[in-house]
Amino acid sequence: MKCKLSDICDFRKGKVEVANLNTKSYISTENMLSNKSGITDASSLPTVSLTQEYKSGDVLVSNIRPYFKKIWQARYDGGCSNDVLVFVPKSNTDSNFLYYVLADDDFFTYSMATSKGTKMPRGDKTSIMQYAVPMVDFYTQKKIASVLKSLDEKIELNNAINENLAA
Repeated sequence: MKCKLSDICDFRKGKVEVANLNTKSYISTENMLSNKSGITDASSLPTVSLTQEYKSGDVLVSNIRPYFKKIWQARYDGGCSNDVLVFVPKSNTDSNFLYYVLADDDFFTYSMATSKGTKMPRGDKTSIMQYAVPMVDFYTQKKIASVLKSLDEKIELNNAINENLAA
């Protein structure tokens, strides 16, 4: 059985003062890495006084050129550009499960299919929230996310070992 993405999460609406951010806690499409590879430190902070906030556990997705598959699950609080969508799980949703729903290639394909613009396609927020997701109880969500997170952590560890050996 399926439900809509809007049934399991919302967009975060809050703002944060840029003065309280640094190059590690500020996320923009430039410092999000393609192919679900996470983030790097930002090269600079925006010149505005307020920007979109995110909280630990939120899922951040670049909304420009969705085919780059830029996604990151926040490990701390911070702020991001308006070109980054911040998904916050509802009380019936495990944050790790939400991350894996959004990290699925089908989500990025859907986002591209419903995007607006050709040179710099931008995901349509209304359409994105209509994306069909599996309706799974909270306990099953935790089990699914636990297995996938364990695999991701092993991959991350192996990549770190490989980098260390290469050095």
